[in-house]
Amino acid sequence: MVKRLKACKDCYTLTEENTCPMCGGEVAREWQGYLIILEHEHSDIARKMGIHANGKFALKVRE
Repeated sequence: MVKRLKACKDCYTLTEENTCPMCGGEVAREWQGYLIILEHEHSDIARKMGIHANGKFALKVRE
């Protein structure tokens, strides 16, 4: 069975869990854009989005 990724409404982290493993926030099934951050220290998009960790993120999350 394939699990669908969900996105955190607060930090945009993508996860299969029912709560965000990074911040403990609420997750949503509706999201757009797939972003992988490998070196957040050197990423302009990570800085603009307020991302302070490496990982998989959504660009847009529906509330």
